[in-house]
Amino acid sequence: MSGKIIHIDPEILGGTPVFFGTRVPIKNLFDYLETGDSIETFLNDFEGVQKEQVIKLLEMSQKLIETSTNILNENFA
Repeated sequence: MSGKIIHIDPEILGGTPVFFGTRVPIKNLFDYLETGDSIETFLNDFEGVQKEQVIKLLEMSQKLIETSTNILNENFA
């Protein structure tokens, strides 16, 4: 894996963020998880996506949420 997780290109699905090297929208992962499906189910349905990409994306999302929470808390203090 190249280390890249997200790819945004106006020529691919109109610029929708997709997993790098695929045409699978990032949103699809969150839709699966929201409905209770497992990461394995998602990976089975979208074979082009690698498990390492999913794990890295979730780690990135966690960091983004933690950072945003700190910024929001500072604004409300």
